[in-house]
Amino acid sequence: MHAYNRIPSSGHSTPSPPQSPLRSPRYRHGSGGGGRSKPGRFTPSSYPPGRNLAHRLAWFLLSVLLRRQGIFLFAPLIYISGMLLYMGTVSFDVGPIIDHKPAPGSVYRSPQIYAKLRPEMDSDNSSADALSTVWKNSYKSGEWRPCINKSSEGLHNSCLDSKRSYRSIKSLFEYNGHNRCGQLLPAFFCQKNPGLVEFGHAGLPESNGYIYVEANGGLNQQRTSICNAVAVAGYLNATLLIPNFHYHSIWRDPRFPDLVITTKAANSGFYFCSKFKDIYDEDYFISTLENLVRVVDKIPGYLMERYDNNMTNVHNFRVKAWAPVQYYRDVVLPRLLEERVIRISPFANRLSFDVPPAVQQLRCLANYEALRFSNPILTMGETLVARMKERSSSHGGKYVSVHLRFEEDMVAFSCCVFDGGAQEAKDMKAARERGWKGKFTKPGRTIRPGAIRLNGKCPLTPLEVGLMLRGMGFDKNTYIYLASGKIYNSEKYMAPLLEMFPNLLTKDMLALEDELDPFKNYSSRMAAIDYTVCLHSEVFVTTQGGNFPHFLMGHRRFLYGGHSKTIRPDKRKLAMLFDNLKIDWKSFKRHMLNMRSHSDSKGFEIKRPNDSIYSFPCPDCMCHVNRTEDSRSSSAT
Repeated sequence: MHAYNRIPSSGHSTPSPPQSPLRSPRYRHGSGGGGRSKPGRFTPSSYPPGRNLAHRLAWFLLSVLLRRQGIFLFAPLIYISGMLLYMGTVSFDVGPIIDHKPAPGSVYRSPQIYAKLRPEMDSDNSSADALSTVWKNSYKSGEWRPCINKSSEGLHNSCLDSKRSYRSIKSLFEYNGHNRCGQLLPAFFCQKNPGLVEFGHAGLPESNGYIYVEANGGLNQQRTSICNAVAVAGYLNATLLIPNFHYHSIWRDPRFPDLVITTKAANSGFYFCSKFKDIYDEDYFISTLENLVRVVDKIPGYLMERYDNNMTNVHNFRVKAWAPVQYYRDVVLPRLLEERVIRISPFANRLSFDVPPAVQQLRCLANYEALRFSNPILTMGETLVARMKERSSSHGGKYVSVHLRFEEDMVAFSCCVFDGGAQEAKDMKAARERGWKGKFTKPGRTIRPGAIRLNGKCPLTPLEVGLMLRGMGFDKNTYIYLASGKIYNSEKYMAPLLEMFPNLLTKDMLALEDELDPFKNYSSRMAAIDYTVCLHSEVFVTTQGGNFPHFLMGHRRFLYGGHSKTIRPDKRKLAMLFDNLKIDWKSFKRHMLNMRSHSDSKGFEIKRPNDSIYSFPCPDCMCHVNRTEDSRSSSAT
């Protein structure tokens, strides 16, 4: 049986061939000689009736393509044409217009939000006194208290396992395999009693040499350098020379352009116009540390003669940032013993946060006890604190301090865009070139202001600070101390904040003109006055990162039982809220109260590895006291 003959046959007939496919030439032309096409095919004779010439031409082309399969020949051409159109090589005057909308939170719309919310904000009388209710959280099962002992009879670290810490500390001071206690090491690291880690018990041995450091940066970066220098000098049993301050032009403290740093020039104040004693109480600093670290104001002449009385001839260590304490033992100490005088410049952030407990205690003592502002600064600061409390007597002497960073250099450095238009762009470009020449115009560098704002990196404007505080429940009668430099375009940007808080004051408003004359033109001294007033406020508000708020938070924790009493806004969330033109006052206020509550819950924070004791003094500089122990001690007294 053949494949194509399904009926069996005994004959020898040839099987029928298979049917031709529909696209066979048999079906394209008639079987006769006339060549008539079958009905239903695309032929010129089958044009739909009533069509104009354009339709007929299109119909003809389509029929030719389909009949001759020419479309497959045109497919590459069609693909290439489409790609050219997509890539923009070929363009047409008429095409779709795509409107790229900015991402929510990437545009500065705070003035529109203020105009929308102001009527409801002014008529809102439901808020209780926020100053008396802002801090509700207390530390569980007790409180934190300072436990830095600076007496010569010994420092007992009750917060740590003394035996274990003693052994680990003592092992760090094995120099070249030999224990040099009493010779190379401070006496307080060499106690025979392993149950105590004591400071100054047997006095200080002979010094291993002198350390000279230059503290660079602003007020609080210099403070970091000083505390680290105390810790390193104590660790190496060295004598610390009072640090010199190296000023950057951005801090604007006057400086004489002397090319050679000599001992005579440094001591006379010719090279640095502002010295350590202009900002800090030098005598108090030396006396507080006298049983732990030797501190002097000059290097003996017989040693400086070896260097021609020129400090630049002294070997300078270029220490990497966050260097471990072992680096100073293994690298710096041998050179110190050889040279007797070493120099470390610059010195900011040149010591790791994680150091042995005894070294950490030196940091704590330096920062929270030994570094006290000089008498002129301290007197001026305390005077302004007293005036703020007097002005806010209707609120029990409580006031809010705000650290506002909206100076021209900060706005320029942030690369954010506000609502100043072309003039703002011109001012910011000039400020960037003046302060950071070429940094922001490097080839390949792309600045995305919208992404910066979304990431919460833009400084808050005075208007935004005012809206935030009103939303958190602080009414217009609240007294506010503003710690800030010269606000950029202050007439425009400060007006809304003064409308919301008419009782806003600055040091220039509180002090008489002649009272501030000794401090003007010295940015670090003016910052020290602001630091003092902010330290004693009931609420401190930080609006931008930096050393100033970080040091203040730690210092306030040290003074107020471990709670920073600081509002730290979520600036990513604020960026979204200040860009939402549909938000109403009730919803905005709910978000702000939640943000305030979150700051309260974060007031108590324990230092974690690689955290700074300058922001988190617990538990390295403070001890936890249980309520039961506290009640027993109070009843015994």
